[in-house]
Amino acid sequence: MKRVLFFLGQLNDRDVEWMLNNGSKANLSVGDKLISKGEEINNLFIILSGKLAVYTSDDPHQVIATLEAGEIVGEMSFLESRPPSVSVIVTEEAVVYQIPREAINNRFRTNMEFKANFHYALALFLSNRLRKTTDQLGYGNPEEEDYIDTNVLDGVAKAGSRFGQILHKFSEV
Repeated sequence: MKRVLFFLGQLNDRDVEWMLNNGSKANLSVGDKLISKGEEINNLFIILSGKLAVYTSDDPHQVIATLEAGEIVGEMSFLESRPPSVSVIVTEEAVVYQIPREAINNRFRTNMEFKANFHYALALFLSNRLRKTTDQLGYGNPEEEDYIDTNVLDGVAKAGSRFGQILHKFSEV
Protein backbone atom coordinates (compact mmCIF):
# COMPACT_ATOMS: atom_id res chain seq x y z
CA MET A 1 0.00 0.00 0.00
CA LYS A 2 2.86 2.36 0.79
CA ARG A 3 3.89 2.64 -2.87
CA VAL A 4 0.74 4.28 -4.19
CA LEU A 5 1.07 6.76 -1.33
CA PHE A 6 4.49 7.84 -2.69
CA PHE A 7 2.79 8.47 -6.00
CA LEU A 8 -0.42 10.19 -4.90
CA GLY A 9 1.41 12.22 -2.24
CA GLN A 10 3.24 14.19 -4.91
CA LEU A 11 0.13 15.20 -6.82
CA ASN A 12 -2.14 18.08 -5.90
CA ASP A 13 -5.91 17.85 -5.42
CA ARG A 14 -6.64 19.06 -8.98
CA ASP A 15 -4.38 16.33 -10.39
CA VAL A 16 -6.10 13.62 -8.39
CA GLU A 17 -9.52 14.97 -9.36
CA TRP A 18 -8.43 14.92 -13.01
CA MET A 19 -7.29 11.30 -12.62
CA LEU A 20 -10.62 10.36 -11.04
CA ASN A 21 -12.52 11.93 -13.93
CA ASN A 22 -10.33 10.43 -16.67
CA GLY A 23 -9.83 6.89 -15.44
CA SER A 24 -12.12 3.93 -15.16
CA LYS A 25 -12.62 0.83 -13.06
CA ALA A 26 -12.01 -2.65 -14.42
CA ASN A 27 -13.14 -5.82 -12.66
CA LEU A 28 -10.80 -8.74 -13.27
CA SER A 29 -11.36 -12.45 -12.72
CA VAL A 30 -8.84 -15.09 -11.70
CA GLY A 31 -6.74 -16.02 -14.71
CA ASP A 32 -7.24 -12.72 -16.56
CA LYS A 33 -4.03 -11.24 -17.95
CA LEU A 34 -3.67 -7.58 -17.13
CA ILE A 35 -0.36 -7.34 -18.98
CA SER A 36 1.20 -9.71 -21.51
CA LYS A 37 4.96 -9.77 -21.95
CA GLY A 38 5.99 -8.07 -25.19
CA GLU A 39 2.54 -6.62 -25.94
CA GLU A 40 1.99 -2.87 -25.84
CA ILE A 41 -0.16 -1.55 -23.01
CA ASN A 42 -2.21 1.61 -23.27
CA ASN A 43 -3.04 2.22 -19.62
CA LEU A 44 -1.42 2.91 -16.31
CA PHE A 45 -3.02 0.80 -13.58
CA ILE A 46 -3.53 1.19 -9.83
CA ILE A 47 -4.63 -1.98 -8.07
CA LEU A 48 -7.61 -1.23 -5.83
CA SER A 49 -8.18 -4.77 -4.56
CA GLY A 50 -7.21 -8.36 -5.23
CA LYS A 51 -3.92 -10.07 -6.01
CA LEU A 52 -1.91 -10.35 -9.18
CA ALA A 53 1.23 -12.31 -10.01
CA VAL A 54 4.20 -11.11 -12.07
CA TYR A 55 6.15 -13.60 -14.13
CA THR A 56 8.67 -13.51 -16.99
CA SER A 57 8.44 -16.96 -18.53
CA ASP A 58 5.61 -18.72 -20.29
CA ASP A 59 4.89 -20.58 -17.05
CA PRO A 60 2.57 -18.46 -14.86
CA HIS A 61 3.55 -20.65 -11.88
CA GLN A 62 7.09 -19.16 -11.86
CA VAL A 63 6.04 -16.03 -10.01
CA ILE A 64 8.68 -13.36 -9.41
CA ALA A 65 6.44 -10.95 -7.50
CA THR A 66 2.95 -10.63 -6.05
CA LEU A 67 1.01 -7.37 -6.36
CA GLU A 68 -1.84 -6.20 -4.12
CA ALA A 69 -3.92 -3.09 -3.43
CA GLY A 70 -1.95 0.12 -3.72
CA GLU A 71 0.51 -1.07 -6.35
CA ILE A 72 1.00 0.75 -9.64
CA VAL A 73 1.38 -1.43 -12.73
CA GLY A 74 2.52 -0.53 -16.23
CA GLU A 75 4.62 2.43 -15.13
CA MET A 76 7.85 1.26 -16.76
CA SER A 77 6.22 0.80 -20.17
CA PHE A 78 4.50 4.14 -19.69
CA LEU A 79 7.80 5.93 -19.10
CA GLU A 80 9.82 4.13 -21.75
CA SER A 81 7.13 3.56 -24.39
CA ARG A 82 8.39 -0.03 -24.68
CA PRO A 83 6.46 -3.26 -24.37
CA PRO A 84 6.53 -4.83 -20.90
CA SER A 85 9.23 -7.37 -20.05
CA VAL A 86 6.86 -9.31 -17.76
CA SER A 87 3.31 -10.61 -17.72
CA VAL A 88 0.81 -9.89 -14.95
CA ILE A 89 -2.03 -12.32 -14.25
CA VAL A 90 -4.88 -12.11 -11.75
CA THR A 91 -4.61 -14.71 -8.96
CA GLU A 92 -7.45 -13.38 -6.77
CA GLU A 93 -10.42 -11.41 -8.12
CA ALA A 94 -9.21 -7.87 -8.57
CA VAL A 95 -10.38 -4.36 -9.26
CA VAL A 96 -8.00 -1.95 -10.98
CA TYR A 97 -8.21 1.72 -11.78
CA GLN A 98 -6.91 2.42 -15.27
CA ILE A 99 -5.90 5.70 -16.81
CA PRO A 100 -5.36 5.75 -20.59
CA ARG A 101 -1.84 6.69 -21.72
CA GLU A 102 -3.34 9.02 -24.34
CA ALA A 103 -5.29 10.98 -21.71
CA ILE A 104 -2.20 11.36 -19.51
CA ASN A 105 -0.07 12.50 -22.44
CA ASN A 106 -2.73 15.04 -23.45
CA ARG A 107 -2.75 16.38 -19.90
CA PHE A 108 1.07 16.65 -20.02
CA ARG A 109 0.82 18.88 -23.08
CA THR A 110 -1.60 21.29 -21.41
CA ASN A 111 -0.39 21.23 -17.79
CA MET A 112 3.36 21.32 -17.12
CA GLU A 113 2.86 21.28 -13.34
CA PHE A 114 0.96 17.99 -13.61
CA LYS A 115 3.69 16.61 -15.88
CA ALA A 116 6.43 17.53 -13.41
CA ASN A 117 4.50 16.23 -10.38
CA PHE A 118 3.54 13.01 -12.18
CA HIS A 119 7.10 12.21 -13.25
CA TYR A 120 8.51 13.05 -9.82
CA ALA A 121 5.88 10.81 -8.24
CA LEU A 122 6.81 7.93 -10.57
CA ALA A 123 10.50 8.48 -9.81
CA LEU A 124 9.84 8.17 -6.06
CA PHE A 125 7.69 5.10 -6.63
CA LEU A 126 10.38 3.40 -8.74
CA SER A 127 13.12 4.36 -6.30
CA ASN A 128 11.19 2.74 -3.48
CA ARG A 129 10.65 -0.40 -5.57
CA LEU A 130 14.37 -0.61 -6.39
CA ARG A 131 15.30 -0.24 -2.71
CA LYS A 132 12.88 -3.02 -1.79
CA THR A 133 14.32 -5.29 -4.48
CA THR A 134 17.86 -4.53 -3.29
CA ASP A 135 16.79 -5.42 0.26
CA GLN A 136 15.20 -8.67 -0.92
CA LEU A 137 18.44 -9.62 -2.65
CA GLY A 138 20.25 -9.13 0.68
CA TYR A 139 22.15 -5.98 -0.23
CA GLY A 140 20.03 -3.42 1.59
CA ASN A 141 20.46 -1.77 4.95
CA PRO A 142 17.99 -3.34 7.44
CA GLU A 143 18.08 -0.21 9.65
CA GLU A 144 16.62 1.84 6.78
CA GLU A 145 13.92 -0.65 5.76
CA ASP A 146 10.99 1.50 6.91
CA TYR A 147 12.69 4.89 6.48
CA ILE A 148 10.70 7.49 4.57
CA ASP A 149 12.25 10.83 3.61
CA THR A 150 10.57 13.65 5.59
CA ASN A 151 9.94 15.55 2.33
CA VAL A 152 7.92 12.59 1.09
CA LEU A 153 6.26 11.93 4.44
CA ASP A 154 4.39 15.25 4.29
CA GLY A 155 2.47 14.05 1.24
CA VAL A 156 1.74 10.55 2.56
CA ALA A 157 -1.15 11.61 4.81
CA LYS A 158 -2.79 13.44 1.91
CA ALA A 159 -2.11 10.46 -0.30
CA GLY A 160 -3.98 8.11 2.02
CA SER A 161 -6.99 10.37 1.77
CA ARG A 162 -6.65 10.53 -2.03
CA PHE A 163 -6.42 6.76 -2.36
CA GLY A 164 -9.55 6.60 -0.20
CA GLN A 165 -11.25 8.97 -2.69
CA ILE A 166 -10.39 6.64 -5.56
CA LEU A 167 -11.67 3.59 -3.67
CA HIS A 168 -14.85 5.42 -2.71
CA LYS A 169 -15.57 6.63 -6.22
CA PHE A 170 -15.22 3.18 -7.70
CA SER A 171 -17.13 1.40 -4.97
CA GLU A 172 -20.16 3.36 -6.16
CA VAL A 173 -19.76 2.39 -9.83
